This record gives sequence, structure tokens and C-alpha cells, in this order.
Amino acid sequence: MEEKKILSTHSLMLENRQNGRITGVKDIKSFDEKEILLFTQAGKLVIKGEQLQVKQLDLEKGEVDLEGKVDSLTYLSKNTDNRDESLFRRMFR
Repeated sequence: MEEKKILSTHSLMLENRQNGRITGVKDIKSFDEKEILLFTQAGKLVIKGEQLQVKQLDLEKGEVDLEGKVDSLTYLSKNTDNRDESLFRRMFR
């Protein structure tokens, strides 16, 4: 049988800058308590804050639930490949 992924449109709901749900997520590139980098239907999304946690991840449905204090949400353009490189380098310091 062929496995099918169900990808919805991208949406982001954030409650009191602390609890959030993101849909249309294709993959998570990296995450720690200060930064989460997601690939979404709308492009790369960087979430910065404090005590960030991915509480639930379902890539088949394209959903991510997160907790923590969110300071910023930034969508990156396709011309930001240097950002991926710096994240990769930071992982191996």
C-alpha cells in the first residue's frame, strides 16, 4: 500500500506568547530551548524565545504544538541558505 502524507495549509496560532500550534509543517530542522527552525508550507519559520519545547509533533498531519516564551516568529526567504549552514556549524561546536 502506498503511504500518503496529509499536508494542510499553513497556519499558526499563538496564545499569550506561550502556547502555540502550527499546521502545514513539513519538517523540523532543529530545536533547542532558545530557537526552533521549521520547514512549513509557507517556507522556513524561525521561532525564538526562552524555554521553548516541542510538546507534540505529528509530521503525517503536519502539526506541531509548542510551549515556552515566544519572542519572535520570522519567515526566511529562499535566499537564506547561509542560515542553515550556521545552524549546522553550531550543532558541532
